[in-house]
Amino acid sequence: MMKSRLFWPIVVLLLLLLINFIYNPSFFVIEVRNGNLTGSLITILNRGAPLILISIGMTLVIATKGIDLGVGSVIAISGAMAAMIVGGSLGDSGGLFPLFLAIALALGLSATTGLWNGMLISRLGVQPIVATLILMTAGRGVAQLITGGQITTIYYAPYSFIGSGHLFMLPFSIYIVVFVLCFALYMTRKTALGLFIESVGGNPLASRLSGISSKNIILMVYMFSGLCAGIAGLILSSNVASADGNNAGLWYELDAILAVVIGGTSLMGGRFFIMGTVIGALIIQTLTTTIYALGINAESILVVKALVVLIVCLLQSPEFRKTISGLFPSRKRLKDKGVNHHESL
Repeated sequence: MMKSRLFWPIVVLLLLLLINFIYNPSFFVIEVRNGNLTGSLITILNRGAPLILISIGMTLVIATKGIDLGVGSVIAISGAMAAMIVGGSLGDSGGLFPLFLAIALALGLSATTGLWNGMLISRLGVQPIVATLILMTAGRGVAQLITGGQITTIYYAPYSFIGSGHLFMLPFSIYIVVFVLCFALYMTRKTALGLFIESVGGNPLASRLSGISSKNIILMVYMFSGLCAGIAGLILSSNVASADGNNAGLWYELDAILAVVIGGTSLMGGRFFIMGTVIGALIIQTLTTTIYALGINAESILVVKALVVLIVCLLQSPEFRKTISGLFPSRKRLKDKGVNHHESL
């Protein structure tokens, strides 16, 4: 059981939850207020929904031995596009047409950014870190051009349902995450797509020689990553009822990479673990909640987060565990060593 890649991330997540429970005994209490479930656990799931979505897309990208540094900018672009639609005259006209139009255009533009990254990487041979760094830099400029360099406030009530609404007593964002997660798990574990992705990340040359279109696989995973970031942008912008092209989604790309690494997916490509990524994202969100609950300065969040990530990665490392076990040998190992020494004499 301890050899499972999910064991230590689950242990760390449980430890963080235990710390919150010790500090706040009502941490696990879930109540019904105004007909909806409320509580710290519900808040963690709701606030962590955008990060989980981005991390799912990032997992498939990293599985192909790539990286996507532009997801934070795609969040800003998606929120800006949606805000421009629902914040203008269409939003004042009433009805649900502006909502559907905003979602379609925002997600379409987000998928286009993923297509752009995929084309640069798979067709033109640009290094993934360079191609996505271009979007990371230019994407926020595009978002600010859409919003005119201003923070756009959204007064369109139906749009706020995406990030702040409830369905069957639970936040609607949780249902979005569950749908995307189930879709990703089905496509990668119930079809051959998952094997293709792992093959491209493990050995692109062998994949191409075996008939797998590695270029199309890479193009597809970057489009999916952009689409996940676009959905996250809709949730974030609707949750705060505004779009900020400069700060929306800032540093989310780094949190997503950390979540993927915590979940056990190697940055060298190949095998990936989507459920491990979800646990990693929950660890990061729970850690952020814990830091605020304990009254730790906001400036220390990045330092504490880095330390926790380092600890989890070390616990997952077989070499590190082997070194630690060598420093503290068990009684059985000492007994076996003594027997072997006696037999040698």
